[in-house]
Amino acid sequence: MAMWGWVWIAVFVPLGGLSGFLLFRRAGLPVSGEPAAGRLSVIIPARNEERNLPHLLGSLMEQTVRPHEIIVVDDLSEDRTREIAESYGVTVIAGTPLPEGWTGKNWAVWTGYSHSSGDVLAFMDADVRLAPNALASLLRARESCGGVVSVVPYHLTEKLHERLALIFNLLGVFAFTSPFERNNPGKGLYGSCIVASRADYEKIDGHESVRGEVLDDLLLGSKFREAGIPTANYIGYRLVSFRMYPQGIRSEIEGFSKGAVLSTSTLDRRTIVCTAAWIVGLLATELVFPMAATPWALPLAVGYALYTAQIVYFMRYAGYFGIVIPLLHPLASLFFLAVMLYSLYQVAVLGRVRWKGRDVRAGGGKSL
Repeated sequence: MAMWGWVWIAVFVPLGGLSGFLLFRRAGLPVSGEPAAGRLSVIIPARNEERNLPHLLGSLMEQTVRPHEIIVVDDLSEDRTREIAESYGVTVIAGTPLPEGWTGKNWAVWTGYSHSSGDVLAFMDADVRLAPNALASLLRARESCGGVVSVVPYHLTEKLHERLALIFNLLGVFAFTSPFERNNPGKGLYGSCIVASRADYEKIDGHESVRGEVLDDLLLGSKFREAGIPTANYIGYRLVSFRMYPQGIRSEIEGFSKGAVLSTSTLDRRTIVCTAAWIVGLLATELVFPMAATPWALPLAVGYALYTAQIVYFMRYAGYFGIVIPLLHPLASLFFLAVMLYSLYQVAVLGRVRWKGRDVRAGGGKSL
């Protein structure tokens, strides 16, 4: 029995680990050079974001390249979102009820765009935080790309429930930095931070073209590529970060489950295969705990140690998840599996997903 365990270690663990290294790219933003002159409009959709806004707006005030305007769209918030935004002296637009066929975030972003006047548009979620030279780097990246760029932010976590997102965070980085996505017609953008010229955005009719979609950022990327506009994705290491779900585990489950199943449909098959290989290898090594008293224990422990070392390496660039969860990553894997099952239930059985107090049809369409 132990012999087969060592065979498994010799074949499947290296295969899964290699798949992780194939997918992961340290695609950091440029850190040198001056961006071309132009007017930058930063557009922030905000629904009940009183805790997050001070971090983002405060960091925007400290940028080496100051925006032409900062627009916060208060998406019918029930907290102090509007009051906090106004205290920073930015433009605050009151959200309006959703028109037929629109989802909440898409309508808020489109509302912000309609009030903007910049040559370049930066769409940022309220939980984003920026280093002082982040906007300059984003503008240089867009100029270098010649089209549209997005960033997977470095994930900052503080509470245990936030750190359970470890596997989701790594898989998100895999999906957006995978070399197999480079020529994928359906290549998506990461919605937390997108920068595009006004001309390119208007060429595809912006968020109006994906107005009823849950996966607006992924489908927006394919719209740009269909129009012949290049897209590029980066990781935010040292420049762009976020803290996603400090409010509690309920919002975290809703956030990840709303696109967990649907998002796989946009990926290149090679990305899916390599991601599956990495997950299978990971889950297999985690059997070391229930099989600790069997002859498989030693080879499984070797595999577990190798995967743990790889996770710690990836975390250096992808996010901070403390010490306990990376070492005891089966906790994060169980959370991942539970959320995936819940996402499948929402999509296949309910036909809708839940996000920020709204029910949204899983296949696109109006909020319910």
